[in-house]
Amino acid sequence: MLLRPVLIQTVAELGTARAILGKEGPFSRNDRYEHREEQLAMADAVSRALDNDSVLLCEAGTGIGKTLAYLVPAILSGRRVVISTATRALQDQITARDVPAIGAALGRMPDVAIAKGLSNYVCLRRLREARLSTDASPARKILPVVQAWVERTNTGDIAEVGGIAEDDPVWADVTSSSDTRVGSSCAHHDECFVTRMRRELQRAQIIVVNHHLFFADLALRTKAGPAAEARAGVLPPYDAVVFDEAHRIEDVASMFFGVRVSTAKIAALLRDAARAFGTSLGERDAIESLRVLEVARAASAAFFGSLRKLADRGGGGEGRIALGPDALDADQRRAHRDLDDALDIVESFAETHAVSDAVEVVRRRARGVRDDAFAAVEPATHHVAWMETRRDHVSLGASLVDVGPVFRDLVVGRTGGVVLTSATLSTVPFSERSAPASAPAPVSGFSFLKRRLGLDEGLQVGLEEVELGSPFDYDSRALLYVPRDLPDTAHASFLDRAAQRAAELVAITGGGAFMLTTSMRAMRHLGASLARTTGLPVFVQGEAPKAILLERFRAHGNAVLVATLSYWEGVDVPGDALRLVMFDKLPFAVPSDALVAARCSALAEAGLDPFTSYTVPEAAITLKQGVGRLMRTRSDRGIAAVFDHRIVTRGYGYAILERLPIAQRTEEIEDVRAFWERMRTEG
Repeated sequence: MLLRPVLIQTVAELGTARAILGKEGPFSRNDRYEHREEQLAMADAVSRALDNDSVLLCEAGTGIGKTLAYLVPAILSGRRVVISTATRALQDQITARDVPAIGAALGRMPDVAIAKGLSNYVCLRRLREARLSTDASPARKILPVVQAWVERTNTGDIAEVGGIAEDDPVWADVTSSSDTRVGSSCAHHDECFVTRMRRELQRAQIIVVNHHLFFADLALRTKAGPAAEARAGVLPPYDAVVFDEAHRIEDVASMFFGVRVSTAKIAALLRDAARAFGTSLGERDAIESLRVLEVARAASAAFFGSLRKLADRGGGGEGRIALGPDALDADQRRAHRDLDDALDIVESFAETHAVSDAVEVVRRRARGVRDDAFAAVEPATHHVAWMETRRDHVSLGASLVDVGPVFRDLVVGRTGGVVLTSATLSTVPFSERSAPASAPAPVSGFSFLKRRLGLDEGLQVGLEEVELGSPFDYDSRALLYVPRDLPDTAHASFLDRAAQRAAELVAITGGGAFMLTTSMRAMRHLGASLARTTGLPVFVQGEAPKAILLERFRAHGNAVLVATLSYWEGVDVPGDALRLVMFDKLPFAVPSDALVAARCSALAEAGLDPFTSYTVPEAAITLKQGVGRLMRTRSDRGIAAVFDHRIVTRGYGYAILERLPIAQRTEEIEDVRAFWERMRTEG
């Protein structure tokens, strides 16, 4: 263990997390601090997990203050603890708001560092090469602005830059990545922003990351093997991990313990190769490199073009479709071999002309793309191959179907305490009254999460399960409306009727509404209809960056925001600006998605019913996340409306309905009107 005796001596005198967070603790001196018994119970459980090197599953209802409930015990533990969040926004909240609050209460600032993915940091080597390049990239106009900022910044984190969009093409040319890093031999190593970040991590006791970085780091270490593991990753050795928003772990881990190649990835490789060859080689070799790269571009276009034809034969459309063992025909496999040969030539050319770090990086990246493409065409055991088409981009990949063994062996098996927390982790069984008599045995409690993450068997450490409800007054200040009179969600008139009902609800509350949908088609239809009928500002996802849309929504107070699944969680609009949350359908996973289909097939092979064992629990967790947008403070009040009557007419609806925190329920819109009038009267 990486115990830090000096730190332990200084924090021991502070007492337990319960004492610090309790009624008589240092936080109580802040008039705005609210003592919560649920928070103290969670802090006790986190302390036990860290002290005993065990696993904690903790469902923590909205408003209990779970961030402090795990941060304070982590600091008191004296161990190096990684806090892994679902989003960069939550990372920033922890370091900018919660850690300073702890420092003020304790009278000493905790030793905390933040780590983001490498693509968040400018690479000084790549920036210099971009400035020296003579290509006609549109990003060249922005380079002087980036250079001026680099000379001022201490972090190199592009989130600091104002006036340049997050998706500006310049960032693809100048940011870091695991593919482009050179390592200690780089001429810019000592001043490198990633090097600085890693030094900060080495000095910190608490390291705040996001799930993407955590599992990317774990995958890199695993791939490198024991001898090179310490050098391969970004994170230093750690003693314990706290996963906040732990319901997102499975999908993120599947992504990083798999492979993906795409038109965009190969285009970026060839663009960087042209720049590296053009600035590093003599004129004759540079001219020869253009021919080499053009052959690779043509081979990439031919291969991915053949895949797009495969998607068109399968019905067209966008999305991730599974590729069985015989999905690729002889022509497509020949196109893959041609691409592999072309990238082999790029790799060999870079190897024989390795006169700079940039050229060596090209060689390594070409090798990596070749390996990934082969792994996607010939996936390993327990992986599912897939392809995805989105507008002009085509991707080919292979994802790990069951992340349970990876999580159990590589996270729990190698770490001390492991805490998994979220407002949505548990599921409930079907009611014996409402479930069909022939229904298979359902998943209950934390069983769903434990099975998905490999915690249901073969665990060598203790495991504790804790469910803590929200302290908010859902019983009297929230209402769930589920109309039975709307048509079935598959009916042709459903969207029109749902739009009419949504407009009626918006009229009752005077706006302040989210309309959350399960598809882009529904979002566009409902957004256009509400814009015509409500007379209120209607913001639709995609019209502006997410942060800007939310800022506009909060500022207006009476607006309507229409969005898809990315707004169902991680969105915080406290107060009266959000008082109505509507859902078009139950958020069942798309059954044709390659990874969803593979997981369901695996469950069926194991003798389990995929619908009750996977689809229903996933939908229950997602819907509860969406409903959680409604109540963000003790004074909030509002209405949640689900337009999908299957939640009350089907047996499986009970397993979804019972996970929602709202006790008051109605099927009548007049009850909604009366409830809101009472809320307005009471204030």
